Amino acid sequence: MKYLNLIRYQNLLFIALVQGFIKHGLFKPFGAATVLDAFNFTLLVFATLCIAAAGNIINDIYDVEIDKINKPNKVLIGKKISERNANQLFIILNITGVAIGFYLSNRIQQPSFAALFVAISALLYLYATYLKGILLLGNITISILVAMSLIIVPIFDLLPAITQHNQTIQSTVFTIVLHYALFAFFINLIREIVKDLQDINGDKKGGKNTLAIAIGRKRTITIVFILGVLLVFGIVFYMYENLYNTQILLLYFLFAIVGPLLYFCIKAWDAETPKQYTFLSILLKISMFLGICSIPLFQFVILK
Repeated sequence: MKYLNLIRYQNLLFIALVQGFIKHGLFKPFGAATVLDAFNFTLLVFATLCIAAAGNIINDIYDVEIDKINKPNKVLIGKKISERNANQLFIILNITGVAIGFYLSNRIQQPSFAALFVAISALLYLYATYLKGILLLGNITISILVAMSLIIVPIFDLLPAITQHNQTIQSTVFTIVLHYALFAFFINLIREIVKDLQDINGDKKGGKNTLAIAIGRKRTITIVFILGVLLVFGIVFYMYENLYNTQILLLYFLFAIVGPLLYFCIKAWDAETPKQYTFLSILLKISMFLGICSIPLFQFVILK
């Protein structure tokens, strides 16, 4: 169980669920042309999970001292797992993920796509070792990588199958995935800023320069509130532009996504304690989960 906690197995299960929704709840119902069979798609998911797990491990390795302050009861490196074993597992998972990426890229006759796995692996390492401590850059980097866990599915499964005859359907489905990736990016960016508020004490002693440290808690939570409001307006605009004639999706978005995010904005307005920041982080995680769960409902959208 200690190794499962080290790789953040809950987050990995979420990634696998999202990618499964995209493949089986979006591509298939829309009749999009794909190149990955069940086995190769499973390999794509596994490769993504390996690299994500490696990123979680290296992040924990470099944050041991900070985590001793922010979350002493959850520190694994140096207590339940040696740093040497953690480093070995990090290397094994990275090599496995990148190797599968190379195999899949050649399998679909797109060898250049392998660079994506190398780049993601490198960015996760840079995030843990350097970028995380730079004002907003770390937050933006990790949010981009979260969005990439969605985008990588159509890159490998849809792009190689595009022909002159199926461009419209392929483009439509890819665009839907991009919209969800954008949603994942923004909601994760807000959550990363909230987490910086939670971890401000350890981050200060660790020499990091987060937004909470740079401008203070009060100004940071105001920015969180504003970003939350902008996200709500963005989703409402998307609903108006794309879902006005699809009642099932419209109602789902309204009650399962907009509703929780509005509640988040209300609670963020005057949040000022670690307990309140933790609650905000949980709300965002729930909102992201509920948002992603709407992917299979897109099969009810009538293609224009």
